[in-house]
Amino acid sequence: MITPPDRTPLPREFFDRPVLEVAPDLLGRTLVRTTPDGPITVRLTEVEAYDGPNDPGSHAYRGRTARNEVMFGPPGHVYVYFTYGMWFCMNLVCGPEGRASAVLLRAGEVLEGADLARKRRLSARNDTELAKGPARLATALGVDRALDGTDACASGETPLRMLTGTPVASDQVLNGPRTGVAGDGGVHPWRFRIANDPTVSPYRAHVPRRRSS
Repeated sequence: MITPPDRTPLPREFFDRPVLEVAPDLLGRTLVRTTPDGPITVRLTEVEAYDGPNDPGSHAYRGRTARNEVMFGPPGHVYVYFTYGMWFCMNLVCGPEGRASAVLLRAGEVLEGADLARKRRLSARNDTELAKGPARLATALGVDRALDGTDACASGETPLRMLTGTPVASDQVLNGPRTGVAGDGGVHPWRFRIANDPTVSPYRAHVPRRRSS
């Protein structure tokens, strides 16, 4: 059996590069989530780069912890975190091993398994909203901390796998400031997205959370 080129798994070498090279190169690639009910395939349309010790917005900026351990490698693994006490978000770890960096998967187009994604995303008004935003993407795929550390480059059966997909032409890639990131980490123009794609999430500047009196 010959595997179509766009269904070829991305090799670990793809991720063993600087995060600012990997992030825009992930656009158009496909992520396959294998579930007991069937696969869900998402074409990535928006991502955000986080560069460890050089990046105040990164979870690894202040060093290694139990929470961010996966970010330190090896590359090609999935880093999942819990945020605002209610949502999971997922990232793909980049190299080199030992130096924490990762790409947050912000949005995508569901190509396969939309019926399964809809069951998890009951509030989505249409299919373009199924994975429009990092928490929505993780929810649509049924991703939680149990998948933290999953090898997305592994051979054989794996719950998450990155495939070659169809890379996006460079003139269709836009970049700009991160969404909802505060302080010095918010100024980096490290959010990459496909131009005019309806599944890309809207930009929102950081709004400080109000303290209860």
